[in-house]
Amino acid sequence: MKRKPKLSFWQIWNLSFGFLGVQIGYSLQNSNTSGMLKSFGADLSSLSLFWLAAPLAGLVVQPIIGMFSDGTWTKLGRRRPYILLGAVISTIALILMPNCPSLLAFAPLLMGALVFLFMDLSFNITMQPFRALVTDMLDDSQKTQGFVVQTFLINLGSVIGALLPLIMTNVFGASDEEVPGQAMQHVAWSYYAGAAILFLSVLVTVFKVKEYPPKEFAEYSAAEGQEAAPAEPKKSFWQLLKTTPKTMIQLGVVQFFSWAALFLMWNYLQPLVTRAFISDSAVLNGEAQTWTGVLNAVYPVSACIISLLMTRLAAKYGNKTVYALCLLCGAVGYASLAFCTGKVAMIFPMILIGIAWAGVLAMPYSILSRAIDARSSGAYMGIFNFTVTIPQICMGLLGGVMVSLLRGVLVPGGKAVYESLDTVSKAHADSTVAVGMFIIAAIFMAMGSIAVRFVKEK
Repeated sequence: MKRKPKLSFWQIWNLSFGFLGVQIGYSLQNSNTSGMLKSFGADLSSLSLFWLAAPLAGLVVQPIIGMFSDGTWTKLGRRRPYILLGAVISTIALILMPNCPSLLAFAPLLMGALVFLFMDLSFNITMQPFRALVTDMLDDSQKTQGFVVQTFLINLGSVIGALLPLIMTNVFGASDEEVPGQAMQHVAWSYYAGAAILFLSVLVTVFKVKEYPPKEFAEYSAAEGQEAAPAEPKKSFWQLLKTTPKTMIQLGVVQFFSWAALFLMWNYLQPLVTRAFISDSAVLNGEAQTWTGVLNAVYPVSACIISLLMTRLAAKYGNKTVYALCLLCGAVGYASLAFCTGKVAMIFPMILIGIAWAGVLAMPYSILSRAIDARSSGAYMGIFNFTVTIPQICMGLLGGVMVSLLRGVLVPGGKAVYESLDTVSKAHADSTVAVGMFIIAAIFMAMGSIAVRFVKEK
């Protein structure tokens, strides 16, 4: 039985290079969606409902794309047709998002919600096959390296996407002033640039990677201890779900807590940042939005750095130890960020959150890839995405309730007084509520770190 050939660093790099562009799109979305939807008319208490689009899209799309791609064999390969299709749709969605007020002038918020959902559906079509592609192409001895390289590229994309608004303002002269009911100019230009980079980077993976043909792939699977017989009946989605490895379920508990914490950060970082800006509302929102992007660029930088060391650390101390310590750093970061009042002081907690982010992106997939059948890796990776989407859906449904409860406790006078506040005072009241949400996020991440201990690794 022959084993998969060892790939060079640049071959491994090309497997995930398109993920760089996809993550630029995600980063733009994470940094700017809350501010954009608020400018279209959304209230803080309803933001989490809009953010349900992302996990719902992943919950539905990724298992479907995973199962289809498992059985797809074309001249372009097994995974790459779906990567290319998703990239085309994602590019269109990024271009449309800043133009929602023009596309549907009488209901820009509704249009924004629809395009947001459309964008997330396309991101998930593109993203899911990248995970399976690493599992398909790499020998067990290189899988951790493959997911670490993917993590590095994801975080590099996060940095670029988060800094694009700042670049558009300081390099290209785009305005960062808020225009009521409109996307800010520097954000709109960033979406257009992100769309172009996403499409071009995906083309690199599509044309540089050559996937194994069916017969050769079956032989490699047999060499890894899996049956190569193609005559075995193909398992349905429900059969795969029933035979889910215990390792995946155990990882799912960890994933629940870590992704719930991440969802809260993406939702409420922008209102948390506003307390560092005390000028008029237009400048307050513009500067706070830009600084939110800067902070969203900080944590991927630290994630990039730690990801370069993660293969060696995991080899020396074990995947589980590295994973648990990463999540613990995230818990400390969230708790620290809740009590930082200066914009520069917010940078250090984001560095710690970046270490957690690196662990979340690499370690569970490295552990899982050794516990699943390679022939069904796409479907299993799609099923595993439930552990990413379900916690976000839970937080999306509960977010409004949590905001209302925290307003009643943390805002003097509660909701009745809040409604009578001016714009700047409301922004600072929202910031106080965001502090409570970050404390909750810290508790979740700490619980995830503890749950790693109970994962049984193959």
